[in-house]
Amino acid sequence: MSMKILITDDTKSWLVFHKKLIEELYGDLFEITMASNALEAVNIIRHNIEKPFDVILTDLQMESDFEPLLAGEWLISQIKNIKEYSKTHIVIISAMYNIEHIAQQYGVEYIPKNLLVHNKLIFKFMFEKIMPYLNKI
Repeated sequence: MSMKILITDDTKSWLVFHKKLIEELYGDLFEITMASNALEAVNIIRHNIEKPFDVILTDLQMESDFEPLLAGEWLISQIKNIKEYSKTHIVIISAMYNIEHIAQQYGVEYIPKNLLVHNKLIFKFMFEKIMPYLNKI
């Protein structure tokens, strides 16, 4: 049985980049769903209450509907309030300067986009950190 992952980013090229990287690293181990904004992601998450996503990747800066929060920050706060998602791993992947601070505030992991572009293995290391059994695959 494959694990479920949701990728949320408002830039199509980043959605494709993350999807291809996951497939390159893990083949068809993950059933990948993509959302192009935070509101769409929340709707997808709510429709998957019975079998929650194992991992959710999100950008921070997307639509501006949730100011003063960033859209990704709003998304994380919504996920944290859904008990069925208490075991879901959340990873922020963003170019925001304060990504570390926001990740620490919500108790989630993060990868700066500029580092990921230069070293795709960071993605693999992050996945193996949040799901140690992946290093056996």
